[in-house]
Amino acid sequence: MPLPDFLWGVSTSAFQIEGAFTEDGRAPSVWDEFPSIEGHTAEIACDHRHRYAEDVALMRDLGVDAYRFSVSWPRVEGTGLDFYDRLVDELLAADIRPVVTLYHWDTPRHVEDAGGWLNRDTASRFADYAAAVAARLVDRVAMWIPLNEPAMTTLLGYAIGQHAPGKALLYDALPTAHHLNLAHGLAVRALRAAGAAAVGTANNHTPVWPASPSDDDRAAAAAYSALHNWLYADPVLAGRYPEELADRLPVRDGDLATIAQPLDFYGVNYYNPTRLRAPSEGNPLPFELVDIAEHPKTGYGWPVVPSGLEEIVAELRRRHPALPPVHITENGCSYPHEIADTARIAYLDAHVEAALRAGASGYFVWSLLDNFEWDSGYTQRFGLVHVDYETQRRTPRDSFRWYRDRIRRDRTGR
Repeated sequence: MPLPDFLWGVSTSAFQIEGAFTEDGRAPSVWDEFPSIEGHTAEIACDHRHRYAEDVALMRDLGVDAYRFSVSWPRVEGTGLDFYDRLVDELLAADIRPVVTLYHWDTPRHVEDAGGWLNRDTASRFADYAAAVAARLVDRVAMWIPLNEPAMTTLLGYAIGQHAPGKALLYDALPTAHHLNLAHGLAVRALRAAGAAAVGTANNHTPVWPASPSDDDRAAAAAYSALHNWLYADPVLAGRYPEELADRLPVRDGDLATIAQPLDFYGVNYYNPTRLRAPSEGNPLPFELVDIAEHPKTGYGWPVVPSGLEEIVAELRRRHPALPPVHITENGCSYPHEIADTARIAYLDAHVEAALRAGASGYFVWSLLDNFEWDSGYTQRFGLVHVDYETQRRTPRDSFRWYRDRIRRDRTGR
């Protein structure tokens, strides 16, 4: 059956592909010197800042409807909007809709030095940045997403220190969740005021499985789901926080109304489920992660469970019956660098089918290109396009051709 209105896309993020740290008056980012694999930095990455026209040509060949990319807050501190002007125009000339994410984890260093997301003022600074980007690009951007996966900023960046800024505050990181949600709401207001065409989210969601039917394991799973899933979905969609966390958050009068701005779509980033059990003695957290051994794993060690995508979208709809149209704003897998990537094709095919069964309105592959994978450096490859980092040569993988054929077939029914 043809799917003429389904939105087919690919996703990337600025820090992971752009490189060009010293151009455009770019401010330092919290990620610039954050420890990664020894010798790996994103100073060049995929050199997209200089090779964007080549990358847009690849997308034109791929046949996608939309390209989801992030604007670098540090780059916009200088003259970086000139670059994004050119990128947006190049996309439109290729008949590709720009989908802009305003924040994909690359906080300016000076903002972090002033407290980062622990500081409530950062939400207002972010709204000012959103307004500046919108003033320049709003007439040409199809869809806007203020924040990518705020849960990961709180959990990995501030609670356990795996990501920049590298703070291990455990539950004392919770104020960052509220300030990120507040930044989302303030940015949505700024985007609406500028005339944005469509505004939504890109929240990471995971189905949460208790390791056993015991009350303790079920409680552990519920505690994790509150932190990972509902701490971000509930305030945005319903203007409330999960009961078990509400008293820990620095909410002021009017904050929840600001956060719960109407949305045109709800973006779900899905990779895998998570299994939990009750904590062992001495664990300061109310849960422990358990391996999902019965499913195959990606190169990153993540379990491959396409049905989990349907499961989490169904859970979102049960919890929030007025859920806006759902786009799968990220889904993809890391496998070794082979061009004949049959495992990636099988993964993507199964997840596209799951997205369609879940009633999603769009699907964005992570990622167009191999890229700098945060604390894992260049050791993980997610791209439909292989990148030789020494030469910057781009080579479409078999999965690129598969996705192109899938898009053509599903658009026309042939």
